[in-house]
Amino acid sequence: MKKVVIVGTLDTKGEEFTFLKNIIEDQGVKTLLIDAGIFESDYKADIPSKTLCEKSGYDLVKLRKDNDRGTNVQAMSKGAAKVVKELLEKDEVSGFISLGGSGGSSIAANVIKILPVGLPKILVSTMAAGDVSPYVGVKDVMMMYSVVDVAGLNNILKEVLTNAGLAIAGMVKNKKPIPASTKPLIGATMFGVTTPAVTAAKKHLEEKGYEVVVFHATGAGGKSMEALIEGGYFTGILDLTTTEWCDELVGGVLAAGPNRLDAAALNGVPQVVSVGALDMVNFGPVNTIPKKFEGRNFYEHNASVTLMRTTLEENKNLGEIIGKKVSQSIDKAAFFIPLKGVSMLDAKGMQFEGKEEDKALFSSLRKHLDKNKVELIELDNHINDEAFAVAMVDKLIELIRK
Repeated sequence: MKKVVIVGTLDTKGEEFTFLKNIIEDQGVKTLLIDAGIFESDYKADIPSKTLCEKSGYDLVKLRKDNDRGTNVQAMSKGAAKVVKELLEKDEVSGFISLGGSGGSSIAANVIKILPVGLPKILVSTMAAGDVSPYVGVKDVMMMYSVVDVAGLNNILKEVLTNAGLAIAGMVKNKKPIPASTKPLIGATMFGVTTPAVTAAKKHLEEKGYEVVVFHATGAGGKSMEALIEGGYFTGILDLTTTEWCDELVGGVLAAGPNRLDAAALNGVPQVVSVGALDMVNFGPVNTIPKKFEGRNFYEHNASVTLMRTTLEENKNLGEIIGKKVSQSIDKAAFFIPLKGVSMLDAKGMQFEGKEEDKALFSSLRKHLDKNKVELIELDNHINDEAFAVAMVDKLIELIRK
């Protein structure tokens, strides 16, 4: 029978986890409580911490003796993930929930990494009011701020835990299977300044019988797409907007990490790539921009987002990085260069118009793309021209059909 898996440190938060467990079970939903604590607890778990240590290769007696917090969290994180993975393989998990501070949230986050998209998952955390990216990763987890510390039951925490318990129970009880798409899936990347191109491409792909999944190129979006490519979701990739590499290279706030552009290339997924929004690095409000960038060409997109034009040297480096990344392709790849501009802001009379910067980018790409692996196509279009988008789509369909 499927159950909601609860992972928690019962040695320090046994009362809170037991309260949460009872809320869920009062809704007629079965639970399975896994103890990720190091020391003995007065509260009973369905799977004890000793089992987690056996799975992760740690000695529980030694962990208790040394009592090193970092090692303890690492051991329990690894063990909990292995135990839950085995439960998933047996199809015994209907949902997941956990709660805690930074340590408990870290253990939960390691489990969340292995949970499939679509499985109900909630993390109640003291860390949920700050940067939650280390806990969310690329998964559809709901994070709930605990408001107070998880350090003993009180009326405020009871309210929060009750809502969390009712939420996971409601999701599990009302879960309905989503019919698998009968159409092949295409992953595409978009930014506000490349929206016209992706909108046209999406329409053209749908007319040809494909379903398009669009990712916002905000760092998390690129990471999510890379993870889903690895998971085998896509028939092809229309990576029109590779702007996240600007932030990775220069130090903006929307970087997707050094593995961006690896998944499709290394897994042989047909892909067509372009230079969307490589004219900009992203920052928050104007007053948050590091002083080292003083004097650069900025555009205030809105009160929360400030864009910075990439320089000639940065474009040379971007061309080299992206050219080499795409050249890893083991099968079926093409690269499109729009000679009249790479974003809405890189157009005639616009804030980031930069013919010399674009020239440096394109020259570097020509130099570093392996023409034996990647077909290079240059068109006398702006990236947002419909003709450019349609050409990319037609090439992608050609690669898929090959």
